[in-house]
Amino acid sequence: MPAGNTVPAVGLTVTHRRYVPYSHAHYGGNLVEGAYALALFGDVATELAIRTDGDESLLAGYDSVEMLEPLQAGDIVEATATLTRVGRRSRGVDFEARVVCRAAPDRGPSAADVVDPPLIITRAHGTLVVPRTLRSAKKVGNPPPFGAENR
Repeated sequence: MPAGNTVPAVGLTVTHRRYVPYSHAHYGGNLVEGAYALALFGDVATELAIRTDGDESLLAGYDSVEMLEPLQAGDIVEATATLTRVGRRSRGVDFEARVVCRAAPDRGPSAADVVDPPLIITRAHGTLVVPRTLRSAKKVGNPPPFGAENR
């Protein structure tokens, strides 16, 4: 954990925004695959883990994923990770992806609109796992070097 070995704060939130390029459209109507939001969740989870534990950690899996609305090329999408649970080595995280701006090609090739309120496109809940060596080092000091027990 960074600075002072404090327990990570439930409710801590990290948010990233990204433009979805037209090169990512895989389907008719400039639709983008749902896995795009999951990749964004991996990015915000990494920053959340760094802020809570001083390590990128591992996004071990999702308990649930809901694809609620389509993501389109030309969207500006916002992904948020919120810490919901702190275990000894695991962290519960809620994720949400929202479209905050959307292309409006019917008005012109570069036209776009602000989406207010933002359109929730994906929700998920996942688990981050902190490496054992990091947690051990934080609790009881650094572990002995490999093979030291045989010296």
